[in-house]
Amino acid sequence: MGTTPLQAALRFPPELLLKAQGRALGLKAAIFDVDGVLTDGRIYIGEQGESFKAFSTLDGHGLKLLAQGGITPIIITGRDSPAVRRRVADLGLQHAVYGAKDKYAVAQPLLDQLGLHWDEVAAMGDDWPDLPLLTRVGFACAPAQAHAEVKAVAHYITAATGGHGAARECCDLMLQANGRYQQLLNGHLDTLDGGHP
Repeated sequence: MGTTPLQAALRFPPELLLKAQGRALGLKAAIFDVDGVLTDGRIYIGEQGESFKAFSTLDGHGLKLLAQGGITPIIITGRDSPAVRRRVADLGLQHAVYGAKDKYAVAQPLLDQLGLHWDEVAAMGDDWPDLPLLTRVGFACAPAQAHAEVKAVAHYITAATGGHGAARECCDLMLQANGRYQQLLNGHLDTLDGGHP
Protein backbone atom coordinates (compact mmCIF):
# COMPACT_ATOMS: atom_id res chain seq x y z
CA MET A 1 0.00 0.00 0.00
CA GLY A 2 1.62 3.24 -1.16
CA THR A 3 1.34 6.77 0.08
CA THR A 4 -0.58 9.36 -1.94
CA PRO A 5 1.93 11.14 -4.22
CA LEU A 6 2.85 14.72 -3.38
CA GLN A 7 2.70 17.52 -5.92
CA ALA A 8 6.03 19.37 -5.78
CA ALA A 9 5.74 22.71 -3.99
CA LEU A 10 9.04 23.99 -5.39
CA ARG A 11 8.67 25.89 -8.67
CA PHE A 12 11.16 27.55 -11.00
CA PRO A 13 10.24 29.77 -13.98
CA PRO A 14 9.95 27.83 -17.28
CA GLU A 15 12.65 29.91 -18.99
CA LEU A 16 15.07 29.09 -16.15
CA LEU A 17 14.23 25.38 -16.37
CA LEU A 18 14.99 25.53 -20.08
CA LYS A 19 18.43 27.03 -19.38
CA ALA A 20 19.06 24.44 -16.64
CA GLN A 21 18.46 21.60 -19.10
CA GLY A 22 21.77 22.52 -20.67
CA ARG A 23 22.54 22.33 -24.35
CA ALA A 24 22.66 19.20 -26.50
CA LEU A 25 21.04 16.19 -24.81
CA GLY A 26 20.96 17.57 -21.28
CA LEU A 27 23.27 17.76 -18.31
CA LYS A 28 25.15 14.61 -17.34
CA ALA A 29 27.40 15.97 -14.55
CA ALA A 30 27.76 18.94 -12.21
CA ILE A 31 30.99 20.28 -10.71
CA PHE A 32 30.86 21.87 -7.25
CA ASP A 33 33.45 23.97 -5.46
CA VAL A 34 33.67 23.45 -1.69
CA ASP A 35 34.69 26.64 0.14
CA GLY A 36 31.94 29.21 -0.37
CA VAL A 37 29.62 26.72 -2.08
CA LEU A 38 29.32 23.63 0.13
CA THR A 39 30.51 25.72 3.10
CA ASP A 40 30.02 29.38 3.98
CA GLY A 41 33.63 30.06 3.01
CA ARG A 42 34.91 30.49 6.54
CA ILE A 43 37.77 28.28 7.68
CA TYR A 44 38.27 27.62 11.38
CA ILE A 45 41.86 26.75 12.31
CA GLY A 46 42.62 25.04 15.62
CA GLU A 47 45.71 25.39 17.79
CA GLN A 48 47.36 22.39 16.12
CA GLY A 49 46.70 23.79 12.64
CA GLU A 50 43.71 21.55 11.97
CA SER A 51 40.88 23.10 9.97
CA PHE A 52 37.18 22.82 10.63
CA LYS A 53 34.35 23.40 8.17
CA ALA A 54 30.58 23.33 8.52
CA PHE A 55 28.51 21.59 5.84
CA SER A 56 24.76 21.71 5.26
CA THR A 57 22.80 18.46 5.35
CA LEU A 58 20.49 20.00 2.74
CA ASP A 59 23.39 20.27 0.32
CA GLY A 60 24.58 16.75 1.08
CA HIS A 61 21.19 15.25 0.37
CA GLY A 62 20.91 17.37 -2.77
CA LEU A 63 24.16 15.89 -4.12
CA LYS A 64 22.87 12.38 -3.43
CA LEU A 65 19.59 13.19 -5.19
CA LEU A 66 21.48 14.60 -8.15
CA ALA A 67 23.29 11.29 -8.60
CA GLN A 68 20.00 9.38 -8.28
CA GLY A 69 18.55 11.71 -10.92
CA GLY A 70 21.22 10.81 -13.48
CA ILE A 71 23.57 13.81 -13.03
CA THR A 72 27.01 12.86 -11.69
CA PRO A 73 28.20 15.18 -8.89
CA ILE A 74 31.89 16.11 -9.08
CA ILE A 75 33.86 17.98 -6.42
CA ILE A 76 36.79 20.16 -7.51
CA THR A 77 38.27 22.23 -4.71
CA GLY A 78 41.34 24.41 -4.44
CA ARG A 79 42.03 23.29 -0.89
CA ASP A 80 42.62 19.89 0.59
CA SER A 81 41.65 18.89 4.11
CA PRO A 82 40.64 15.79 6.02
CA ALA A 83 37.26 17.41 6.72
CA VAL A 84 36.45 17.77 3.02
CA ARG A 85 37.67 14.26 2.19
CA ARG A 86 35.54 12.88 5.02
CA ARG A 87 32.45 14.74 3.81
CA VAL A 88 32.92 13.53 0.23
CA ALA A 89 33.42 9.94 1.44
CA ASP A 90 30.37 10.13 3.74
CA LEU A 91 28.23 11.24 0.77
CA GLY A 92 29.56 8.41 -1.37
CA LEU A 93 30.71 10.75 -4.14
CA GLN A 94 32.86 8.96 -6.70
CA HIS A 95 34.63 11.91 -8.34
CA ALA A 96 36.62 14.51 -6.41
CA VAL A 97 39.82 16.47 -6.95
CA TYR A 98 41.47 18.15 -3.96
CA GLY A 99 44.06 20.94 -3.86
CA ALA A 100 43.44 21.95 -7.49
CA LYS A 101 45.35 25.13 -8.26
CA ASP A 102 44.07 25.14 -11.86
CA LYS A 103 40.51 23.80 -11.89
CA TYR A 104 40.24 23.69 -15.67
CA ALA A 105 43.47 21.65 -15.94
CA VAL A 106 42.08 18.95 -13.63
CA ALA A 107 38.50 19.09 -14.94
CA GLN A 108 39.30 18.47 -18.61
CA PRO A 109 40.92 15.03 -18.17
CA LEU A 110 38.18 14.02 -15.73
CA LEU A 111 35.48 14.94 -18.26
CA ASP A 112 37.44 13.10 -20.97
CA GLN A 113 37.55 10.02 -18.73
CA LEU A 114 33.78 10.24 -18.20
CA GLY A 115 33.17 10.82 -21.92
CA LEU A 116 31.58 14.22 -21.33
CA HIS A 117 31.68 17.53 -23.19
CA TRP A 118 31.52 20.90 -21.45
CA ASP A 119 28.00 21.58 -22.73
CA GLU A 120 26.79 18.46 -20.85
CA VAL A 121 28.14 19.77 -17.53
CA ALA A 122 26.97 22.30 -14.94
CA ALA A 123 29.21 24.00 -12.40
CA MET A 124 28.74 25.95 -9.20
CA GLY A 125 31.42 28.28 -7.85
CA ASP A 126 31.79 31.49 -5.90
CA ASP A 127 35.14 33.11 -6.75
CA TRP A 128 37.67 33.78 -9.51
CA PRO A 129 39.34 30.33 -9.47
CA ASP A 130 35.96 28.91 -10.57
CA LEU A 131 35.64 31.18 -13.62
CA PRO A 132 37.44 28.85 -16.09
CA LEU A 133 34.79 26.20 -15.33
CA LEU A 134 31.78 28.52 -15.13
CA THR A 135 32.52 30.11 -18.50
CA ARG A 136 32.78 26.73 -20.29
CA VAL A 137 29.89 24.70 -18.88
CA GLY A 138 26.39 24.36 -20.26
CA PHE A 139 24.89 25.73 -17.05
CA ALA A 140 26.64 27.88 -14.42
CA CYS A 141 25.37 28.54 -10.88
CA ALA A 142 26.61 30.86 -8.16
CA PRO A 143 25.58 31.18 -4.51
CA ALA A 144 24.05 34.45 -3.33
CA GLN A 145 27.27 35.71 -1.72
CA ALA A 146 29.52 34.93 -4.71
CA HIS A 147 31.95 37.52 -6.04
CA ALA A 148 30.49 39.98 -8.55
CA GLU A 149 32.55 38.61 -11.46
CA VAL A 150 31.21 35.12 -10.81
CA LYS A 151 27.64 36.36 -10.61
CA ALA A 152 28.15 38.16 -13.92
CA VAL A 153 28.78 34.88 -15.79
CA ALA A 154 26.28 32.68 -13.88
CA HIS A 155 23.08 31.53 -15.54
CA TYR A 156 21.52 31.29 -12.09
CA ILE A 157 22.29 32.88 -8.72
CA THR A 158 20.73 31.07 -5.79
CA ALA A 159 18.67 32.77 -3.11
CA ALA A 160 20.58 30.74 -0.50
CA THR A 161 24.19 31.41 0.44
CA GLY A 162 27.06 28.94 0.32
CA GLY A 163 26.96 26.37 3.10
CA HIS A 164 23.30 27.18 3.76
CA GLY A 165 21.47 25.29 1.03
CA ALA A 166 22.82 26.99 -2.12
CA ALA A 167 24.07 23.72 -3.63
CA ARG A 168 20.74 22.05 -2.83
CA GLU A 169 18.90 24.85 -4.60
CA CYS A 170 21.06 24.32 -7.67
CA CYS A 171 20.54 20.53 -7.48
CA ASP A 172 16.77 20.95 -7.17
CA LEU A 173 16.74 23.24 -10.20
CA MET A 174 18.71 20.77 -12.34
CA LEU A 175 16.49 17.88 -11.24
CA GLN A 176 13.34 19.80 -12.10
CA ALA A 177 14.86 20.70 -15.45
CA ASN A 178 15.66 17.07 -16.31
CA GLY A 179 12.23 15.89 -15.16
CA ARG A 180 13.39 13.69 -12.26
CA TYR A 181 12.48 15.90 -9.28
CA GLN A 182 8.86 14.75 -8.87
CA GLN A 183 9.79 11.06 -9.10
CA LEU A 184 12.56 11.46 -6.51
CA LEU A 185 10.23 13.39 -4.19
CA ASN A 186 7.58 10.68 -4.31
CA GLY A 187 10.24 8.01 -3.83
CA HIS A 188 10.95 9.55 -0.44
CA LEU A 189 7.40 9.00 0.74
CA ASP A 190 7.98 5.27 1.21
CA THR A 191 11.66 4.99 2.19
CA LEU A 192 14.20 7.26 3.83
CA ASP A 193 16.70 7.08 0.97
CA GLY A 194 14.15 7.47 -1.82
CA GLY A 195 14.60 3.92 -3.05
CA HIS A 196 11.82 1.48 -3.68
CA PRO A 197 10.72 -0.78 -0.79
